[in-house]
Amino acid sequence: MKNSSLLYLTRNLLVNYSKGVRPVKNWNQATTVYIDLFVHAVLDVDGQNQKLTTSIWYRQMWKDEFLSWNSSHFDGIGEISLPLNVIWVPDIVINEFVEDGKSPDLPYVYVSSSGIIKNNKPMQVVSACSLETYAFPFDIQNCSLTFSSCLHTVNDLNLSIWRSYEEIKNDKSIFLNDGEWELLAVPSNYEILHTHGGNFAQVQFNLVIRRRPLLYIVGILLPSILLMFVDLMSFYLPPDSGTRIMFKTSILVGYTVFRVNMSDELPVTTLNVPLIGVFFVVFMVLMVLSLGKSIVVVKFLHVDKEGSKSLLISRCRMLNREKQDDCDETTEDHSISSTNETGESICGVEEEFQSPALVDDQLMEHILQEVTSIRAYVHDMEIEEAWHTHWLSLCYRLDNLMFRAYLLLFSTYAATLSLLWWSWSSYDISI
Repeated sequence: MKNSSLLYLTRNLLVNYSKGVRPVKNWNQATTVYIDLFVHAVLDVDGQNQKLTTSIWYRQMWKDEFLSWNSSHFDGIGEISLPLNVIWVPDIVINEFVEDGKSPDLPYVYVSSSGIIKNNKPMQVVSACSLETYAFPFDIQNCSLTFSSCLHTVNDLNLSIWRSYEEIKNDKSIFLNDGEWELLAVPSNYEILHTHGGNFAQVQFNLVIRRRPLLYIVGILLPSILLMFVDLMSFYLPPDSGTRIMFKTSILVGYTVFRVNMSDELPVTTLNVPLIGVFFVVFMVLMVLSLGKSIVVVKFLHVDKEGSKSLLISRCRMLNREKQDDCDETTEDHSISSTNETGESICGVEEEFQSPALVDDQLMEHILQEVTSIRAYVHDMEIEEAWHTHWLSLCYRLDNLMFRAYLLLFSTYAATLSLLWWSWSSYDISI
């Protein structure tokens, strides 16, 4: 009996029903549609394309004055389900909608005896959102879903929020809270949009979500901080040491590999670069500058040592050559003296006393030349050593300056991360 009553009621309601006409008996009266929203999950946050993919449960309720009946006349039936395609449905869309989501099609709605229609449906919404990733991984996103009518002005179709503002804002009952993003609040508001084509009512829901940064702290921030700290400690090695070059080269290679692997983890945006990405680039530039400075220092000091070595060799060759010339002169004098031995014996006693004095003068002249050569060599060596010391002192000063800049940047990086973490943890959802 009840099935026949339900069939009779359905036919009675739809026999003269026109779904193309707004369901009011007084056309000056606006149809009010009540909207409600439950956030189920945050599926994807695409920073490069500025899109947010969410799963929501959307509810609509409005009154159809042509679909009401007296339940006592139909065996007490107070609510029935009707196909969605045979009744009037408000043309409410999401303004930020950019793609068709994978939403199930529910073809029926519930209609009560008083004419109240309830349309409940799950939706996968791909919406445009201005994503700010500058504070990654301590970023908080605020994306809006604005519901409004495409054609009907506020005089024909008005919107209202189903539940209270506070209840919607703090409702996390069906949200899947085990993903990367945490739902902080869903504040909502009602406003009238004034355009040249008329005034349109719209209801806006703001999805305030916060990223959970633990995975990125362990996988990105801590390794980067350790690499920077090790490179910072390398400044304690002597700047003229070849070991320092090998050490810094190894760190730079490791840092480059880390940057390549990390590029897939950082959000890609065309508008701005995450702050930690800027720090990573600056630190890499400092590593390259420090390595280049160490290479230049070792090169110049090596040139100085080569110059000193060549100077020493040239001095030794000159001394050997002078010594050889003196030996040749002595040999020649000895041969001359042997051939003229007979003449010398004839010359008498005076010439015999003059020969030792002449030999002593030559010996003193040779000694004077040797001393002069040694003095010139020592003077050149002192000049080279002074230049070497001056250059090394300048390198130490430059190294100290770069160390301070590196330390200042490292401290700034750590303080910025701490500040971002504090701002992330103390975010006020009432803003």
